[in-house]
Amino acid sequence: MVELEKEVLPLPPRYRFRDLLLGDWQADERVQVEFYVNENTFKERLKLFFIKNQRSSLRVRLFNFSLKLLSCLLYIIRVLLDDPQEGRGGCWGCPRQNHSAHHLNKFDWTPIIWVNRPLPLWGLQVLVALISFLETMLLVYLGYKGNLWEQVLRVPFMLEMMNTAPFLITVFWPPLRNLFIPVFLNCWLAKHALENMIQNDLHRAIQRTHSAMFNQVLILVCTLVCLMFTCICGIQHLERAGNNLTLFDSLYFCIVTFSTVGFGDVTPKIWPSQLLVVIMICVALIVLPIQFEQLVFLWMERQKSGGNYSRYRAQTEKHVVLCVSSLKIDLLMDFLNEFYAHPRLQDYYVVILCPTEMDVAVRRVLQIPLWSQRVIFLQGSALKDQDLMRAKMDDAEACFILSNRFEGDRIAADHQTILRAWAVKDFAPNCPLYVQILKPENKFHIKFADHVVCEEEFKYAMLALNCVCPATSTLITLLIHTSRGQTAPMEPFKPRPSAWQPLSRDGPASPEQWQRMYSRCSANEVYHVRLEDSKFLGQYQGKSFTYASFHAHKRYGVCLIGVCREDKNNILLNPGPCHILASSDTCFYINISKEENSAFIFRQQEHLHQSRRAPPAYHGLTRLPVHSIIASMGTVAMDLPDSGSSPDSADGTTLGLPADPMGTEKRHSIAPVLEVVDAIPSPTFDLLSDQSEDEATHSDDDAAASSTWVKGYPANSPYIGSSPTLCHLVQEKIPFCCLRLDKSCHHYPYEDARAYHFQNKLIIVSAERAANGLYNFIVPLRAYYRPRKELNPIVLLLENTPETHFLEAICWFPLVYYMVGSIDNLDDLLRCGVTFAANMVVVDKESSMIADEDYMADAKTIVNVQTLFRLFPGLNIITELTHPANMRFMQFKAKDRYALALSKLEKERENGSNLVFMFRLPFAAGKVFSVSMLDTLLYQSFVKDYMISITRLLLGLDSMPGSGFLCALKVTEDDLWIRSYGRLYQKLCSSTGDIPIGIYRTESHLFSAAEPQVSVSVEDYEDTREPRDALICRLGPRDSTGSDQAEQPLLRRKSMQWARRLSRKGGRHPSKTAAERISEQRLTLYRRSERQELSALVKTRMKHLGLSAAGYMDMMDHGNTLSYILLNPSPDTRLEINDVVYLIRPDPLTLVSASSPSRKASVSRSEDLKDSTHL
Repeated sequence: MVELEKEVLPLPPRYRFRDLLLGDWQADERVQVEFYVNENTFKERLKLFFIKNQRSSLRVRLFNFSLKLLSCLLYIIRVLLDDPQEGRGGCWGCPRQNHSAHHLNKFDWTPIIWVNRPLPLWGLQVLVALISFLETMLLVYLGYKGNLWEQVLRVPFMLEMMNTAPFLITVFWPPLRNLFIPVFLNCWLAKHALENMIQNDLHRAIQRTHSAMFNQVLILVCTLVCLMFTCICGIQHLERAGNNLTLFDSLYFCIVTFSTVGFGDVTPKIWPSQLLVVIMICVALIVLPIQFEQLVFLWMERQKSGGNYSRYRAQTEKHVVLCVSSLKIDLLMDFLNEFYAHPRLQDYYVVILCPTEMDVAVRRVLQIPLWSQRVIFLQGSALKDQDLMRAKMDDAEACFILSNRFEGDRIAADHQTILRAWAVKDFAPNCPLYVQILKPENKFHIKFADHVVCEEEFKYAMLALNCVCPATSTLITLLIHTSRGQTAPMEPFKPRPSAWQPLSRDGPASPEQWQRMYSRCSANEVYHVRLEDSKFLGQYQGKSFTYASFHAHKRYGVCLIGVCREDKNNILLNPGPCHILASSDTCFYINISKEENSAFIFRQQEHLHQSRRAPPAYHGLTRLPVHSIIASMGTVAMDLPDSGSSPDSADGTTLGLPADPMGTEKRHSIAPVLEVVDAIPSPTFDLLSDQSEDEATHSDDDAAASSTWVKGYPANSPYIGSSPTLCHLVQEKIPFCCLRLDKSCHHYPYEDARAYHFQNKLIIVSAERAANGLYNFIVPLRAYYRPRKELNPIVLLLENTPETHFLEAICWFPLVYYMVGSIDNLDDLLRCGVTFAANMVVVDKESSMIADEDYMADAKTIVNVQTLFRLFPGLNIITELTHPANMRFMQFKAKDRYALALSKLEKERENGSNLVFMFRLPFAAGKVFSVSMLDTLLYQSFVKDYMISITRLLLGLDSMPGSGFLCALKVTEDDLWIRSYGRLYQKLCSSTGDIPIGIYRTESHLFSAAEPQVSVSVEDYEDTREPRDALICRLGPRDSTGSDQAEQPLLRRKSMQWARRLSRKGGRHPSKTAAERISEQRLTLYRRSERQELSALVKTRMKHLGLSAAGYMDMMDHGNTLSYILLNPSPDTRLEINDVVYLIRPDPLTLVSASSPSRKASVSRSEDLKDSTHL
């Protein structure tokens, strides 16, 4: 059998022209079987060759096109050989006649009908005509479908007969060989053949589709050429009986005429040529506008669709593809600003693939030269391979797929994103994918993507941490945005006092001190470096992580927060003092700039110091003065006091305490940070103990309830793909009826939050529905490392009843309740316990994200929050908005001059930063958050692929063994002896192993507002029946610098009101008429302030609901304060009372497992260290 297969000869090509004509194949021993589908006749075989077959049909049309061009060329040769000065002949063989003696006004048709055609030229023209005639007849035969007139009356057929039949007649009748035949009309047949060849056969043969724009331009050019060629040849021939024009003269006349110049030096003399000019002008006025209209239409369509990204550019230059379903101007600018903020991405191109057309705003932005040379818009779908090929997806460096968060159905938007991700992965498997998803339950469909950001996961986790670590949303937003400031020289090296501008995200310095500090510290970002390659961290090889973190911050202003082993892919935040750094470790640190960017400045400053004074003995990088290293880093606000000794000296492990001139303050000692820790500090064990001390302070009911709590992993998750986290759980599942806060059951007869007598204040979450992402709000607040006595009850205020699977997930968490109600209803707010809530989280409603007018999607949320702010001024409200630009309406005051000044500052910074809203007080204080801020996290992961992992660890979305967690520490009055942030850093590293990363500072501020602040008059004192001392205590502390001067006019005015009231009371007649009493009541109601009306409204509703109004008055004072974040401040930053320090605390479970043998010895010493480590 094998030998037979070897003897089989290969088959010849099936559709050779010879085989089609003969109908048989070469003689062969094999039995050849041919399968035909209506191809067994001779006509069908010819049709297969001339029409159906792609390549053969292309060859036939190309041959036909060449014949027409050849015939036009032969006509030009005939015209050039025909000398107008010679005598014009008549028929073939007739004697030549000279018509020069004829009268000029007498018209002679002989020169028009007869021409001089040499015999060889005639033979070539006859041969070309014969071939064209036979080809035309064959195509008519093959295209015949029963209607002959349909084939005969076609314009190409009539032109073909006009140019070929006369030549065939001259073969049989020689006197007609000099008869004029309009062969130049073959140019239109050549145009027709070229159109068919380009639009049909060429596309099918080479499998490449030219754009419609190319086809239309080709048709227009061919039409112009044919029109000009016809006019030139026609004028030249007709003027044989007139001016005897040459071809060049005729060309000159046509160009001048069609360009509407009309010099008049060359004009037709006889009426046939004049009539031809009129006809050609009319044809041009009809045909050319139609062609130009189609061309303009296609040009506009191409501008909308964007054309193609050339293959040559894709192979020689780098580009990324951005796939979106709807392109908004805010989304585009956020992406471009963040993407091109990195220096190494300046040469990249961005190809936008969007199925919808560009709006006017996007089109205007893409016409700016800054973006027009970098951004290419393509209208198309990621589900079509043709559009992916236009974007050259297989050559792209990355593909960003973003969901449309403004879609009415967010699940449908996720489904579209999933299909786009699948399509891109199928078309370009090696292209890195960066996918944004909205719903967490859809995340497992795109696990194959390189980087995924789930919007609801991050959003709810960030809002949850805002309740325990204030302004976490602002902290994360500042970390994931790229700094765009320019490095400025430090104070000692500035050329003149006004030339120095601190390094900040926004460039120029801010007018106020808090703005300068806030702007300066906001430029910090997360960077990574390999330990053995680092000039700053390389010296800490073989030392503990906390030792390296403290000394790196002390010497260089670098905050070391995490590490990754070479043999592991997991990033560990603050692995603790037990972690010993190795040379192959990848370190993650927070700093204003990368270490690489400061290396050159470091050498420059070193050379400057050496040239100014005698160089000291160099003992390596660690022997440099502190100021030199700090100046080289470009970090600002790090003016440390000169220690006067080497950093490696004996007392170099502690920062010098600022001198106390009075000498009265008690000096406390701070233990040095050890290079290698021999025992684990004992305070970490408190997180895992039974917490009997915490429970002893609770009531008996709470103690009994907390005794049923355990630490474990949640049994049920509402979606697939949630990271397991060790949490506080209840031993037995809570019945669903007990989860309803406002409905009593046979287990608990309570119908409002106050009846539960919670020990801690509530955290209320207002949402439209119980989305699966809300599960990530509960998990960080019930994590195992949070002490039981600090757990706040969580109340979910939902507009729709939650589904059963969501209740199954939350019924294992303690102190979690839900209530069906709306934030619009005051009664619902009062029943869920808003009067004694610590935080109120307002989640943006999905149904309101779509609005007819841009930025109006937040209108309802903003007005509702403003109402809450007016009703409960002391309530800490955390709001989520759809558009970040609407932050200026939070806690809006129309006549607040300070807010207007910040608005002006924001407008001035729009060109310098993509965080133009960063100085808005609600954002700086962490009171407002927009989920669109998380988009930059996905964009930045293209350069920093670790940012998503670090952010998830900070937010508690991922719980990695050995990785720390984010928590907060409040500085009290007893802790002010530490004095500076550097000493606090040392104390935390030496005692608990915590790593501080920033400060949340709240300051009293005297706002210069034209609108008077809400005040309570003397009548208010009497109406509320509060003692004056209690009221003064309720007003809270004031700023020591300006509060006394500000309060003097207020006290003077109130004292005068009190005197007038006493005088009115003293002079009042004991007996009053009813009219006088009504008049006084009317006057009292008229004078009642807005604050009184709102208070009366709330108290009335609370009385109606049977609630006590005792706790409502505690929420009246919100004070003139502002809050902001100092991210990675300098070591000499002074600590202030009420500062909240952000900490990354090491994982207690890892520390316990590493130190279990020596735990008993550590516990015995815990009492001795308790006083020195307590803050």
